[in-house]
Amino acid sequence: MRVAMGVDLAGSSARPTGICFIDEELIAETSIVYEDREILDLALSRKPDVIAIDAPLSLPKAGRFRECDRKLLRRGIKLFPPTLGPMRKLTLRGIALKEILEKRGFTVIEVFPGGAQDILGIPRKSKGVSRLAESLRALGIKNIPPRASPDELDAVTAAYVGILYLAGEVEIVSGRDGEIVMPRKTKEADR
Repeated sequence: MRVAMGVDLAGSSARPTGICFIDEELIAETSIVYEDREILDLALSRKPDVIAIDAPLSLPKAGRFRECDRKLLRRGIKLFPPTLGPMRKLTLRGIALKEILEKRGFTVIEVFPGGAQDILGIPRKSKGVSRLAESLRALGIKNIPPRASPDELDAVTAAYVGILYLAGEVEIVSGRDGEIVMPRKTKEADR
């Protein structure tokens, strides 16, 4: 059975990084880690088919936004530029982590849980953690902890997009300086 690993990466190892492993039956397992070594150790022990990281995994060639970011902005999906203060730190950590994981043979994709939640028609964590958890359960995701943290819930969303990626049910929003994997728009989200 194929498995996706979702990583809601923090900009610093002093802050919590949410982790979620999810299989094709949508059974989730979440945790919190801090160090890149912990992320790598989990990946090596579980050997996921894809690792979906919630962080920019490239910098813009010019300006504040990458082409893929601008495409999402034109669709009304709000995001921060990868070069803005703390986001730059997150982006550099994401780029380094991707390099480490790919050297170990993992497939790594960039995802954006907030944007994925918009496309799936579910609330972002800013609208309430319990509402987001309920909405993820309504998608069929099982085993979400009753008191899951916002970081864990974004990791669940990242892992869910990873499972959709493995099933070929995504859109890759790309440009010359990066790409973001997003779920395909659902009919429910159109309502």
